[in-house]
Formats: sequence, C-alpha cells, structure tokens
Amino acid sequence: MNDRLNTGRSRHETLGLLIGFFLLSTAAAAYEIAPASVLPLIQKSIGLEASTAGWLVSIMYATAVVTSVPAGIVLDRFSVRKVIVFGTGALVVAGAWGWHAATAGAYLWLLVSRVLGGLAYVIFWNAGANVVGSAVAPRYRATAVGVFTASAPVGFALGQFGSPLVANVAGWPAIFPLYAAMGVVGVTIFLLATRHHVPGVDAAAPDRTALRELFTNQAVWIVCVLCFLAYSLYLFINTWLPSYLINRFGISLAASGLLTALFPAIGAIGRSSSGVVSERVFSGKRRPVVVSSFIVAVPAVVAFAFVSRLELVGGAVVVVGFAIQLVTGLLFSYIVELVPPAVGTTAVALLTSVGLFGAFAAPIAAGTIIDRAGYSTAFLVAGGVAFIGVLLALRAPEPNRERASRPAHSTD
Repeated sequence: MNDRLNTGRSRHETLGLLIGFFLLSTAAAAYEIAPASVLPLIQKSIGLEASTAGWLVSIMYATAVVTSVPAGIVLDRFSVRKVIVFGTGALVVAGAWGWHAATAGAYLWLLVSRVLGGLAYVIFWNAGANVVGSAVAPRYRATAVGVFTASAPVGFALGQFGSPLVANVAGWPAIFPLYAAMGVVGVTIFLLATRHHVPGVDAAAPDRTALRELFTNQAVWIVCVLCFLAYSLYLFINTWLPSYLINRFGISLAASGLLTALFPAIGAIGRSSSGVVSERVFSGKRRPVVVSSFIVAVPAVVAFAFVSRLELVGGAVVVVGFAIQLVTGLLFSYIVELVPPAVGTTAVALLTSVGLFGAFAAPIAAGTIIDRAGYSTAFLVAGGVAFIGVLLALRAPEPNRERASRPAHSTD
C-alpha cells in the first residue's frame, strides 16, 4: 500500500488524473473570464454598449446554472472518459467558433459560442470535483478536491492577466481559441492517466428514487445555499472592488487591478488548503471549517465600509479572500460525503448550479445597491450575507464518514 491508493491506482496515475482535470478546468475558467479584461477593445471593435458586452462573461454563468444538473446526471450514468472528450471537443469548437464570429464582428454568434463553452466548463468542473475525490483515500478527499478547485482562481488570474497580452500580439479574437486549446493538453494527460480505468464509485446508475431523495435532502440544500452565499460574496468583491478602490482612494486603474488580483490569488491558496485545514486543525470535520470561515468573513467584509487606509484594505482583501474561498474549496467534497455514491456527481452539479447562480446574481444586485445607497451600504449588506452564512453553517450536519470511505472502481 506504500505506492498504491484506495483505487488500486499508482500515485503517478492519480497525479496525472489530478493534473489533467486541473488543466481542463483552468483552461475553461480562463476562457470564461477572458473577455473581461479586454471589454473596451471588444466594445470599440464591434460597437457594443457596456451592458451588452458584459453578457459575454455573464452568459457563461447563466449557462452553467441551467446545464449543471443535467450534466451531472449524464456523468453519473455514462463513461466519464467519453463525456470529458465530448466536453473538450465542445470547448475547442467554441474557441474556434468564437474567433470566427469575433473577427467577423458577429456579436450574436460569438455569444452563442460562449454558451457551448459554458457547457464544457460545467462538465469539467462537475466531473473533476467528484472523480478526483474518489481517486484517493477518504482521508485525503478534501485535500485533493481542494487542490482541484484552485483551478478556477488560477484560470481567472491567467485569463485576466493574459488576455491583454494576447490582444496586443494577435488581436483580441485570438483569446478564445488560445485558452480553448489549453484544454487539449489537459485531456491528453487525463486520457493517459485513465487508459486502464477511471476512478468512480461502486454503485449502479441512480434511479428516480435516488434522484428524488437527493433533491429533497435538507442537508444537501443547506450546503447548496452556503455555496450560493460564498459565491455571491466572491463575485461581489471580484466585480466591484476595483471601482470601490478608484472612487474611495483615487488610485489608478492599474493599481486597483493589482490590489484586486490579491483576491483570486489568495483564493488559490485558500481552496488548496481547505482539506488540510479540515483534516489537521479540525480532525477531519467539515462543519467547523465552514462556520469559522464565515465568522472570519463577517468583520473582514464589513471593514471595507469603514477603513480609510489603503493598506488596511489590502489586509481585508487577503483575509476575506482566504476565508470565503476556503469554504468553496471544501464544499465540493463536503456535499459528496452527504449523499449516496450513485448520485455523487449529480450532487456536485446541483451545488455548482446553485453556487453559480449566486455568482451570476450578486454583481447585479450589488450594482443596484451601489447606485442607490453607495459602496458602504453594499459592503454592510455583504457582511449581512456572511452572517447568514454563519447561522446556516451551524445547522449543517457532519457527513457520514462511512459513506465517504466506500471503495471506488472504474466507470469506463
């Protein structure tokens, strides 16, 4: 057992599986956020208003909300390898289609191509969160899944930083096929790591009864709402912090962007360490991590409404960035441990759908509050959202450890 994990897979194969899924998710996340940092170029090139151009990012979240659960059901019933290959093909087609539409100035077709890319994203995310967790021993599940979920902020950072550079060299339409092509590297590593077998769960495909029990499970919905709250806070700060810094402190756009970049950067550390914190600090318990994270987030978010020194804002960004993304890193292993193995990926898909709905809605709601009452009120409301997270997390049950430790087998 020194060099074999609970699936009978060697450490090198398991590492390849994790790297493959990480690269696939990173590519899709970079593709997702890519237009954000070049929106002025897109607006000028195609002749779009800001709100219309913004849909090139928002449509990805809207697609994920609608397609996540169906994608999860498909992943629970069919070969993971085949679905991942399909998802990679969809991402590559979306990238090429997006480049063609962008160079032709066809906004509507560009938007439709982003829908296809959104479908690929939820396939990679839902499959990765469940399969990576099942590929390792139960005591390492949260750590492995936490590392995988760090792919999202890494992809965001890559997309935000790289898109202007690509646009300067090859024009902004090139961002779409470039990030999509990264998925080919990821799927190649994934296929090599799973050429003998794909880790899965030792259970038959879910029937209607199992699905009905999942969708009526109170514990599952508590965790889903916690994910909604965490993603709401995450996207609220990601979206509005740059404008807040410019308006309150008068700093440049470049400086505000650099300070805001701390938020997803610290998130990569928070998500990756979520399992370690759960296992080492709280003896494998999940609920105390979630409760503690929201408790820390409350004063850190509220502080934005009162601080008058830029260095204190930087400190608050680091604290809330770590706390909130520690939660999102853990929830995707937490929810699998609350449900029967047969509906594990469907549970992850439901969590993804609810969480990304918060990501979609929060920036819009926050913008309305800012327009009517200002940034300070918006941050106070966000603090209230974090406090609701504390109260709800106190009601969350600890997962069934025996269920979480059931052996895995090949699903291919």
